Amino acid sequence: MNLIAPLISPDTTLLDLSFTSKKKLFEHAADLFAQTNGLKASDIFSSLFDRERLGSTALGYGIAIPHGRIKGLKDAVGAFYRLKTPLEFDAPDNQPVSLCFILLVPKDANERHLQILGELAQLFGDETMRAKMLAAPSAPELIALLDAWSS
Repeated sequence: MNLIAPLISPDTTLLDLSFTSKKKLFEHAADLFAQTNGLKASDIFSSLFDRERLGSTALGYGIAIPHGRIKGLKDAVGAFYRLKTPLEFDAPDNQPVSLCFILLVPKDANERHLQILGELAQLFGDETMRAKMLAAPSAPELIALLDAWSS
């Protein structure tokens, strides 16, 4: 069992959406998390946007892991976005982002936050796994890929 699979659900695994900017993606994610977790969309958006202003959360290879700390959140939650149109994200390799995992953690979840980010970096660092995630035909199949993956 990995730390990533339990963070997403069919409701938070979104394939082939398009956004015109990081801001629009973050607005969508904030609304999604507000609906699925009973949080304030404005708090989520601010946390994601503030973190991104510190430096891009893009890793390269078309991957980004935007993340934020949320007061009142009990456990880490995630949303997986596969973008139909790659999005400019100020990545170190200047490649636009196609796969994006948005992670929210409780305000004081330091150790767990770092463990999840480390595992996400390992997952997305696996070239074969990236190809499978880009090719997955449906959200349930993408979730199954993540369930089966081990670091």
